[in-house]
Amino acid sequence: MASAARADGLLGERADLKIMLIDDDEGMHTLVRRIVQGAGYRFYGAFGGEEGLELLSEVKPDLLLLDVMMPGMNGFDVCERIRSEGRFVPIIFLSAKSDIVDKSIGYRAGADDYVVKPFDPDELLLRIEALVRRHQGELAVAKAEAMRARKIGDLEILMNKYEARVRGENANLTAKEFEILALLASNPGQVFTRAQIYEALWGADGDADENSITVFIRKIREKIEDNPSRPRYLLTVWRVGYKLAEE
Repeated sequence: MASAARADGLLGERADLKIMLIDDDEGMHTLVRRIVQGAGYRFYGAFGGEEGLELLSEVKPDLLLLDVMMPGMNGFDVCERIRSEGRFVPIIFLSAKSDIVDKSIGYRAGADDYVVKPFDPDELLLRIEALVRRHQGELAVAKAEAMRARKIGDLEILMNKYEARVRGENANLTAKEFEILALLASNPGQVFTRAQIYEALWGADGDADENSITVFIRKIREKIEDNPSRPRYLLTVWRVGYKLAEE
């Protein structure tokens, strides 16, 4: 059983922000839906771990509220899965006091914050707003960093010109091909999963498929590599993702 509800007539910058809840308690869904929609956010909800992971991939929320104690897949397991897939979504654990044996378990799993049930609606909103602002700020810094030109061997990536050159010659990348290359160039040597690439380029409302990234990578290599089957610049990290060779 899953719900995906959104408020009508949302105003202001929150109208495009999505808050998702994974919790097996229907009453908690009713409460959180009322709180976040009343504040102008969109609300999405799932009632279990596996179901929540599927909805997360579909919705790509700006923040996730995650119950700790759920039958089957608990919140810690869900959080670890999300982080292992390379997803950056901010996560707030919702937990009854009796459920908290050691908060460090949740933080090690990849959570950003805890809110104890029962909670004050204003406190929950303050925590949500703080994490969303921080996350958006981090994205802005990453985008600014990505505007720097990069040179790796004979490959030059001109961020402000949307252009990649090999030995001075324009590689004639499409806009999306360049954006993928620029993302990898923002942190040479860092491995980006397909999920990270998809979320960075297509966002929450993208209509592409994560599998299409493999096709884009092949096309980029055909344009920048002397031997695409033995890439020098755009490298594959088996079963993890892709990275750009370090300068």
